[in-house]
Order: sequence, then structure tokens, then C-alpha cells
Amino acid sequence: MPSSAAELVELLDLETLDTDLFRGRSPDTDRQRVFGGQVAAQALIAAIRTVDDGLEVHSLHAYFLRPGDTMIPIIYDSERIRDGRSFETRRVVARQHGRAIFYLTANFQRPEEGFEHQDEMPEVPTPDEGLTFAQIAQLRSGDPEAGAEWAKEWAALDTRFLGNSTYPGQTRLKEDTDRPARAQFWIRVNGDLPDDRILHGAAFAYASDLTLLGASLVPHGLHVASPKVQSASLDHTIWFHRPFRADEWLLYAQDTPSTSSSRGLAHGHIFRPDGKLAISVMQEGLIRKVR
Repeated sequence: MPSSAAELVELLDLETLDTDLFRGRSPDTDRQRVFGGQVAAQALIAAIRTVDDGLEVHSLHAYFLRPGDTMIPIIYDSERIRDGRSFETRRVVARQHGRAIFYLTANFQRPEEGFEHQDEMPEVPTPDEGLTFAQIAQLRSGDPEAGAEWAKEWAALDTRFLGNSTYPGQTRLKEDTDRPARAQFWIRVNGDLPDDRILHGAAFAYASDLTLLGASLVPHGLHVASPKVQSASLDHTIWFHRPFRADEWLLYAQDTPSTSSSRGLAHGHIFRPDGKLAISVMQEGLIRKVR
């Protein structure tokens, strides 16, 4: 996976093959399948490359169809669905081995003023009070090398786990019997990104797939890397509400309203440090018991 912010930027710089046709590569990784956040981010870039200047992405909806092969490039075919005065819509299909592995529909809007309100940002500890994922990996396994391997694989992202519903002492989450599956993280790109809102949006799309599905396993005492669970992202939706920087801390407040039929539905509110709600995310994923 990308080992720095610079490598993440390079990963998102697609090669243009023809009109509305692009090629993306995968980084060196020990993973057996392409990280879903990578495909979503690259597909978003492919869509952005085909819209008029002055429009900004406000939503994307995606389906993960097949595991991606990390050994070969991914071809992104962007289709111009609609061009209007205020909105433009694009559909992107990602292909490998002649088959679709991922579909994305993205909508773009010219910025305009309007009504405003938002949910309140929860009171949470600072990022410095959270645990890195490398620390979590080490605590779960008892093996210092497990933490080092995680840190190396995901070095482009800085994540700080604040806790979830099963760790009330550490999380400082207020008890909420109506929502038994919650988790909170601080997250950012680990390094500086250029002043490009397109890039920040794609970088967050990359990061958004990392932790969200795990919230659906909180009440069951498991995590997505557990050998007792077969997990995979099925679909993913992002709504961009307000400007943000992906290289500054963002609070990722997650909850899961339902799990059933081996699927978990997870919802995320992403707040800027100043309390503004910047992004909303929803994802449904496979959380199948391994028998």
C-alpha cells in the first residue's frame, strides 16, 4: 500500500488511455485483493477527469462486484450520463480480466448558497489520546511485529482509535441503549497534500473504506480481521457536505443501525476539528460467520 502521502497522490494519478478511458495501477502490497478504498478513489478521479471546471463532487454511490487483482492494472471507463447547468452525472465501471469489478455513479454540482443545519459533533478525546492501528494490532496479537507490519502496510494514513461501545472506559462514549454498535476514530492522510479539493475528496474516499465495516461487529466482540469472520465491502456511498482537508484530522463517528443475513450496515459522520459536518458515509458489507 502507499507508504506516504506522496505515494498516495501518485496512486491517484491515473493514466489517460483514450477519451474517458483511464488506467490505474496498484501499489506493492501483500494483500491478496485490491483495497476497496483504492478502487473507489481511482474511479472518482476517472469521473472527475470528465466533468467541466467549476463543478465539485457532492455524492457517489458504488458497488463492489468482484475482488480486484493486485498484480495487474485496473481500467476505468467513465460514461457521461448527464450534463446540466447545475449538475453533471458520471458512471464509471472498473474492469480487470475483461470483467467489471466495481461500479460507481457520481454527481457533481456548481457551488451555491442555501439553507444550512447539521448534527452536533460529539465531545471526544484528542487524537493524541487515541491508539494507532499498529498499537491495536499489537495488543490483539501480543506480537510487536504485527504492529510493525500494519504500520508499514498503511503508512499513508494516520488513524487514532478512540474506542467503541464495548470499551466504555476508554471511549468515553455516552451510553446509548438505542445504538449498541458505535465506534469513533480520528483519521487523516499521514503527510501534506497539495491544495486541490479534487485530491482531498479522492484521498478521503480512499480512507473511508478502512474502518467503517468494523463498527457492525462491535456488539459481537469481533473485528474484520478475525479468522471467525469473512468480511468484504458490498456497496459504499459518500455525501460531501462542506470543504475539508484530508491531511488534517477528521473525526469519523460511526454507528451500525442493523446487521442481518450476514450483512452489516454502517453509517459514518465525518467532522472537521472546528465541529463542521463535512461528510456522511454509509456502507453495507459482508460479515459472514466462518464455520
